[in-house]
Amino acid sequence: MTTDMTEGKIIPQLTEFTIPLVLGNLFQLTYNAADSVIVGNFVGDEALAAVGTAGPVMNMVILFISGMCMGAGILMSTQYGGKRYGHLKKQISTTLLGGIAFSVVVAAVLILLAHPLLSLLQVPDDIIGEAAVYLRIVFFGLIFTYIYNFFSNTMRALGDSTVPLIFLIISSLIHIAADLLFIVGFGWGVPGSALATVLSEALCCLFCVIYIKKKVPLLCLGREWLVFDASILFRTFSYGITSALQQMCVQLGKICVQTIVNVQGTVFIAAFTAINRVDDFAMTPQQNIAHAATTFMAQNRGAGKYERMKKGFLSAALLEAGYTVLVSLAVFLFSGQIMHLFVGSEAEEVVVLGMSYLKLMALLYMLPAVTNTIQGYFRGLGDLKVTLISTILNMAVRFLSAWMLIHVMHGGFECLAWSNCLGWAAMLALQVPLILTRWRKEEKISSRRDI
Repeated sequence: MTTDMTEGKIIPQLTEFTIPLVLGNLFQLTYNAADSVIVGNFVGDEALAAVGTAGPVMNMVILFISGMCMGAGILMSTQYGGKRYGHLKKQISTTLLGGIAFSVVVAAVLILLAHPLLSLLQVPDDIIGEAAVYLRIVFFGLIFTYIYNFFSNTMRALGDSTVPLIFLIISSLIHIAADLLFIVGFGWGVPGSALATVLSEALCCLFCVIYIKKKVPLLCLGREWLVFDASILFRTFSYGITSALQQMCVQLGKICVQTIVNVQGTVFIAAFTAINRVDDFAMTPQQNIAHAATTFMAQNRGAGKYERMKKGFLSAALLEAGYTVLVSLAVFLFSGQIMHLFVGSEAEEVVVLGMSYLKLMALLYMLPAVTNTIQGYFRGLGDLKVTLISTILNMAVRFLSAWMLIHVMHGGFECLAWSNCLGWAAMLALQVPLILTRWRKEEKISSRRDI
């Protein structure tokens, strides 16, 4: 099923599109968190720390692939909104072929470099071996990650966010079952967790292919799947690389902060791993609303409906604010119970550190809600340089402030939350003037047309 967002009521369209995105990512985060919960409770703190230190490297690669697919999705949304179906099909086939080749090469390189990369991050010697094994297994299944991200972003570009959710729910349930089988049943520890991740992604990819073949005529390209247009690939790459770099900058910033955390000891690392999972749950729906706004903006840009784009931004901001109030209350009130999900009762020091962070972060979640909405607007316009530059600024300020607060001023674990706050504030200082300037220019152009 596809959806034309260039007509109709805006808030219902954004809500209908966002809810499957939110649910899908919550399920994805659930099986990511399941790794941490099962590993932490059935294998131990060191295994949890190993998975946690491998996570930033793995996520950086996956987010690069996701960013490339997201950039291609913006082009697809614009072409779909403008009813340019012939060009859309070439865009789809070229993106798939180019991406498969890219993911195979990248996977081979990363399997070889897993251990050196972790050494650069100053991962402690007692956990680096298991972390390297985890990464190599996950990278082996990187092609499945790309194909699923490609089909998901393609269907979302056409206005369908529900079907990817269904596939992801099934895959998430399989992942949790495989985690329990491989880790609890077979006692495979960290490698078992990685195998469960690859298996679930492969099945999710398979479900997408089967559904598209039977239910989405626009994507049943037949021999046209083999069409490759170098000029389209170049334009896709220019869009995708900017989006991918933005995604990677976010993860690179987290990796830099991880290096600060890693030298603080295993307890600090375990607490950081847990609170990162919580932040993912809290802030991913904010990002989903922004992604819905991106698809909305791109389709309406393709149709030339710029006033409707501005209304879409304001509607997305309203949705962001409503959600953020609810999640902030939940995290603040139940921070202790949340931390106990990740570690056993004997790891009380980890719980105390995590609670100090979460109670403060609950008061700050409104800042990323605003930054995400503005990012979604500029992505939909195709102005990805703004999103990239503001993200680089955010992560640079976050890393430098975390280093200053913890290493220089010898602050506690909650300083990680203050560094997040400073990063988002810097981001808003750049974004807000840019979007206001953009709106003033559009108003002047609109007034001239009326005359």
